[in-house]
Order: sequence, then C-alpha cells, then structure tokens
Amino acid sequence: MSFLREIEAKICAWEEARERIAAWQNAGLRVVFTNGCFDLLHYGHLHYLAQSRDLGDRLVIGLNAAESVKRLKGAHRPINDEATRFLQMASLACVDLVVGFEEDTPLELIQTLRPDVLVKGGDYQPEQIVGGGFVLAQGGEVIALPYISGYSTTSIEQKILQQGHES
Repeated sequence: MSFLREIEAKICAWEEARERIAAWQNAGLRVVFTNGCFDLLHYGHLHYLAQSRDLGDRLVIGLNAAESVKRLKGAHRPINDEATRFLQMASLACVDLVVGFEEDTPLELIQTLRPDVLVKGGDYQPEQIVGGGFVLAQGGEVIALPYISGYSTTSIEQKILQQGHES
C-alpha cells in the first residue's frame, strides 16, 4: 500500500469508524476522542494532539465539516478546504482515525463512536465539554488539557491580514 493510501485509510465514515473503534476496544486498547475545526494547524494544535494521544492507545479526531466551521467561526472560514484539513489531520503520526461531522457539536458522533476518553483544550472546563456526560456515564474519562496561549487560528489569520495591510 502506498503511503498516501495509508493516510487516506485513516479517514472514514461514522459506521466504519465505530467498527474500527469497537475492534480496538475489544482488543483492550484505550480510545481517545477529540474534535475541532483544525483549520490552520499550529503549535498549539500539534502539542494538544500529541498530549491527547498520550492518554490512550488510539486517537480519533472528529473534524468539523466546512459548513459547520462557517456556522461556528464565520463566513470567511474555513481557510483551508475540507479535503486539505482531512488529509492534514490523517497525516499526523499521533492520529489514528479522522471522522467528519456536519453538526455544530460532536455529541451524536461521540454517542456513535463511544470513546473511552474525551479530550478538549484547556479553554474548556470538563463539565462544559460536549459529550462529557455521555462518556462519563459509559465509564470513560473527560479531560481538559492545558491551553497553550499565544497560538490560535484566529491570531494567525489576524497576523496575515495585518501583514497584507502593511504591504
């Protein structure tokens, strides 16, 4: 199999993802889930994703579809198209699976996939994390990792716009 095909094989639909996750869990592996837009990958994202993967044996990413990103972040987002964002996430060594979702929150996806650990960045409190109640009720964990200040897609976007005005 080519390396590109290996990367693309990490991107799948909900039902296939559920089957893979169930197989991992049946083999005794701990599955971690996080979600986001991951529009412009930056140090904060990469640090957070590596830390998330350290919490288990497999890391699954719920990736907001383009229309969902527009509703959450504004008409000017996402900056990167959906195909680019999916391939970027699947290309990361710490990521085992990428699953898209159209909804504004990943609740239905979390309920379908049933991860062992649900993770978000430190800009959330554990009790605010969508799907946290479900994961806890299933015997799982909900974790908010420390936020790394100074890194955000919005700040990168502002920097690019500012430099464009200076030219």
